[in-house]
Amino acid sequence: MVEIKSDAELDAMREAGRVVARALAAAREAAGVGVSLRELDEAARAVLDEAGATSPFLGYHPSFAPTPFPAVICASVNDAIVHGIPDDYRLRDGDLVSVDCGARLDGWTGDSALTFGVGTPRAGDTELMDATREALAAGIAAAVVGNRLGDISHAIGGVVRAARCGTPTDFGGHGIGRQMHEDPPVPNRGRPRRGMPLRHGLVLAIEPMLMAGGRDGYRTDADGWTLRTTDGSRAAHFEHTVAITEEGPRILTAP
Repeated sequence: MVEIKSDAELDAMREAGRVVARALAAAREAAGVGVSLRELDEAARAVLDEAGATSPFLGYHPSFAPTPFPAVICASVNDAIVHGIPDDYRLRDGDLVSVDCGARLDGWTGDSALTFGVGTPRAGDTELMDATREALAAGIAAAVVGNRLGDISHAIGGVVRAARCGTPTDFGGHGIGRQMHEDPPVPNRGRPRRGMPLRHGLVLAIEPMLMAGGRDGYRTDADGWTLRTTDGSRAAHFEHTVAITEEGPRILTAP
């Protein structure tokens, strides 16, 4: 069931989104050569604790996973696309890191992700991140009253194709509100003018994931969570929680 939020509820979601933005900024600031992924998780966790927020990631146990997720962020490095578990891996010069984070505050949830390089950029990483940001911007620009859900997916997919990248077809964005994952699903490819009409008060987590090798296939690590490119190419992930409003898209997880 798709839940439409009131303006007051959108304001409440914005407060949760601010916490997510601060947590992501803390994780990124903590990152550097020699820093462990677990330390990035600790930096984000401190922000959630200070805000009185909880993590919708911690303990999350979907049907595809063998165990509950053990952290407040996903930290995916290099060929890891999404759902990487923060562990004792220490970042190296040239690593490409995607961090995904959520927060639940006063019963409402925000979800956002970013990708950044550590130290010296590797060839192609800047272009990959730029294309993923562009895909997110295109999806957000299409999130307007009068469009349909397929218009968002089509806008994202157009950037993916133009960049000659791949995207994991089984994973994409989603509705969000009281729960982290709500209806409707938001694929990263689709046909325009298809799907449900976009209405004021609909809130979506829009999250393109691009794989530099151009293939859509992925594999899952033994941990049952981490998704990796099948060809070893690098991946990037950017995400915002976005409300459709009569005034245009409202980014609830902006800083």
